[in-house]
Amino acid sequence: MRQIVLDTETTGLDPLQGHRVIEIGCVEIDNRKLTGKHFHYYLNPDREIDEGAIEIHGLTTEFLADKPRFSQIAEEFLEFVRGAELVIHNAPFDVGFLNSEFEQMKAGLGSLERYCSIVDSLALARQKHPGQRNNLDALCKRYEVDNSQRELHGALLDAEILADVYLAMTGGQTRLQLGTEEQQGTAGKRRTRTFDSNRPPLKVIRADSKELAEHEQRLKAIDKESGNSCVWLGIK
Repeated sequence: MRQIVLDTETTGLDPLQGHRVIEIGCVEIDNRKLTGKHFHYYLNPDREIDEGAIEIHGLTTEFLADKPRFSQIAEEFLEFVRGAELVIHNAPFDVGFLNSEFEQMKAGLGSLERYCSIVDSLALARQKHPGQRNNLDALCKRYEVDNSQRELHGALLDAEILADVYLAMTGGQTRLQLGTEEQQGTAGKRRTRTFDSNRPPLKVIRADSKELAEHEQRLKAIDKESGNSCVWLGIK
């Protein structure tokens, strides 16, 4: 069975308030094996991005200014996912945004459900682990999937991570190495990943002189209270 693991990044939280998709990342699974095929685009939303969203994914209006619009990659996207089963973590969020993009095109493409079936891996995780945290980071820890490079959210990176989590979560005891090497596949296997090299660099905000002075005073107060045992005072 062909499956596509999908993730998006957006300008905000609600397409009904005019927010748009700014990144799509997909990876392909065929018969429970990652094929190496992927679909990935950054997109120009033609609007500002909420500050809260930038803090999550690091994508800025300036970085996206020369990227294609959704309408320019829509047909290619639908061709990639057509006939597959989509695996999405918190599917209503991503599907809602993608369907909003299709609707704005006014090209009669219909909804995403017209082209493929959809599995919500968050709903699946809640069924398997009721009462526990089931966000992607928590599932990575539970299933020993490497997410060490996930300092910011990124659609392609998160899709790759979710693919490993999904295979582990739906693989029964294969992650305990009770089957053959072929059966074990990628479940639970640690793979180091990095962000797309085309992403904008992380924004570094350095402390100003006032903040440095306040920090120094705080350390001195700690040193006094601890009987001259503040080890941070010696670190420059």
